[in-house]
Amino acid sequence: MSRHGTTNTVRNEEELYEEFFEERSVNGITHYRTAKWNVLTPEIRSKFIREKYVWKAGDSYQKLAFDFYGNPKLWWVLAWYNMAPTEGHMKVGQILYVPKPIEKVLSFFNYGSVG
Repeated sequence: MSRHGTTNTVRNEEELYEEFFEERSVNGITHYRTAKWNVLTPEIRSKFIREKYVWKAGDSYQKLAFDFYGNPKLWWVLAWYNMAPTEGHMKVGQILYVPKPIEKVLSFFNYGSVG
């Protein structure tokens, strides 16, 4: 399952990156559009059960997504729910909230079932 779902790709051929393209012998780069996530409001938070987890040295969203959801590709759920886009935004001892059940969280994003 891609976290991008059915998001379209775009072709970047902007002159700004000309030197980058020349170094790699390409004319442009195809990439995913930036994902637009639903804004996390108190009303949305109240739709999910949340479990508290204390961030430890060596933790990563992928590892915790595997531990809590059985799928490391669901790392972005933890980032979204905690409004911390990368592990660099987390500090040892900080509370990370794990939204559950994952099926309900994914249905909020129109992902369907886990698997």
